[in-house]
Amino acid sequence: MNAASKSLPLPLIALALAAFGIGTAEFVIMGLLPEVAADLRVSIPSAGLLVTGYALGVAIGAPILAIVTAGMPRKLALMGLMGLFILGNVLSALAPGYGWLLSARVVAAFCHGAFFGIGSVVAASLVPANRQAQAIALMFTGLTLANVLGVPAGTALGQAAGWRATFWAVSAIGVLAFAAVAAFVPAKLPLPKTHLMHEFAVLRKPQVWIALGMTVLGFGGVFTVFTYIAPILEQVTKVSPHAVTGILLLFGVGLTIGNTLGGKLADWKLMPALMGILAALALVLLAFSYTSRMVVPAMVTVFVWGVFAFATVPPLQMRVVAKAAEAPNLASTLNIGAFNLGNALGAWLGGVVITQGAPLTALPFAGAAVALAGLALTALSALMDRRAPQLAMA
Repeated sequence: MNAASKSLPLPLIALALAAFGIGTAEFVIMGLLPEVAADLRVSIPSAGLLVTGYALGVAIGAPILAIVTAGMPRKLALMGLMGLFILGNVLSALAPGYGWLLSARVVAAFCHGAFFGIGSVVAASLVPANRQAQAIALMFTGLTLANVLGVPAGTALGQAAGWRATFWAVSAIGVLAFAAVAAFVPAKLPLPKTHLMHEFAVLRKPQVWIALGMTVLGFGGVFTVFTYIAPILEQVTKVSPHAVTGILLLFGVGLTIGNTLGGKLADWKLMPALMGILAALALVLLAFSYTSRMVVPAMVTVFVWGVFAFATVPPLQMRVVAKAAEAPNLASTLNIGAFNLGNALGAWLGGVVITQGAPLTALPFAGAAVALAGLALTALSALMDRRAPQLAMA
């Protein structure tokens, strides 16, 4: 057994810590939207563009940073990406105005897709083949814990000490993660054998684009509503800002359960499971339009919504990788970008709905419509799967 395998838990914990910081930075803004809007003197829909900007930063930055870091040693690439993350969040904490904060969010977002893409490969390379899925899952535990612990804690901190304090705290987590990666991730790690630029040939396949579209729409429905969860809970459900923190914790617990459930269902029957999850997600969002008016039903619905929101993640990821099997590095990175493009689409669409004068209770209807569009695209992809063998035999 070599030194790397003996110190196995520490490299994975370092990656999980980084994932925790990145996940907290991405999602915590939703709980602080009213505070940020009031402090920077912008509307709630304008503040919602901070979610859109981050998500677009991930979607645009993922392929760019994947290309830039393709030939770099893996450890050095991970450290550089965490440095970019720290810079973006420090700039967010110092932001003198809305435009500065939006730009700083984009800077922080650029590291997101490439870090998870490279981090997944690194995590898998640290363990034997029969433990690679568990290693990747351990890294992504940091992302789920961000929703269970980081987002509620960051929201509470921002409400008590100002939203800037939250970004300083996230920056501190980034510094700890940078130090952990520097100290514990092995310096000598294998570089991908396939050149990333050559992998772009896989984008000629229609099913790859359809799979990415399924991810965009499947997750877009979630963020059409979740971006504005704090205003909904405060203005419609009539809970206090402090109670929002507890309800976000429920959502995070639901995400954690949903991630496990989605993985098991995807291993069972991927496409039927994905269609069932998207249908359930649309129904839960429709229900939230009504249950959001009452505290206890709203809390129950938010928890169930969290379950189905993240139950989409494993099957969507598996679908893209399956359809781009000869380009796993690119597929993994692009799909993380697609998730965030869905975030951007949802945040933008929700803002449009509010700007047009519709009540906050209309947002779940818009979210359900996006989820149903994702379901329709998934059904089309499944139909193409069934027809492909017939065409090959003709």
